[in-house]
Amino acid sequence: MKKIETKIDGVYIIESDCYGDNRGWFMETYNQAKFHELGIKSVFVQDNMSFSAQKGTLRGLHYQRAPYSQAKLVRCTKGKVIDVAVDIRKGSPTYGEWVSCELSEENKRMFYLPKGMAHGFLTLTDNVEFQYKCDELYNKESEGGIRYDDPTINVDWGMLLNGIEPILSEKDKNAPVLEECNANFIYEK
Repeated sequence: MKKIETKIDGVYIIESDCYGDNRGWFMETYNQAKFHELGIKSVFVQDNMSFSAQKGTLRGLHYQRAPYSQAKLVRCTKGKVIDVAVDIRKGSPTYGEWVSCELSEENKRMFYLPKGMAHGFLTLTDNVEFQYKCDELYNKESEGGIRYDDPTINVDWGMLLNGIEPILSEKDKNAPVLEECNANFIYEK
């Protein structure tokens, strides 16, 4: 496995060796010992999967407040997405900044997000299957969100600039901007 650093401390692109032959392919998607060697100490306790039927579906930007905040390891197992992490840890040198990664069934990349990130993704194909490993259980009372189009964050969602309106849930349409959200994360180096 290989860890690729991003401009946000703790956010990594993970690539795993893929072994193929005439039958298909095999790859490790998670190995606790190898992740620890890479410096990723999260212990995952919940796996989630989502399905998005239409290209242009945008899910996010979501987080869970402390003490229920979640580190996540995400990947796209069918289709293709642009996945985005926004640093919402107060005191972080990259507070309010974002990084993105294309995840697809072809590139088999994974994206690791530590606690204190708002997370979202935009489907670039129809029929997207997206999987999450989380190091904390879901807690409805601590969930929060930030508008996908918050002008202070200014995420470049790519196709949105071409005039295509995203498919959003009511919750995401009505999410607050970063300045008004109820996130309670503190940056710790």
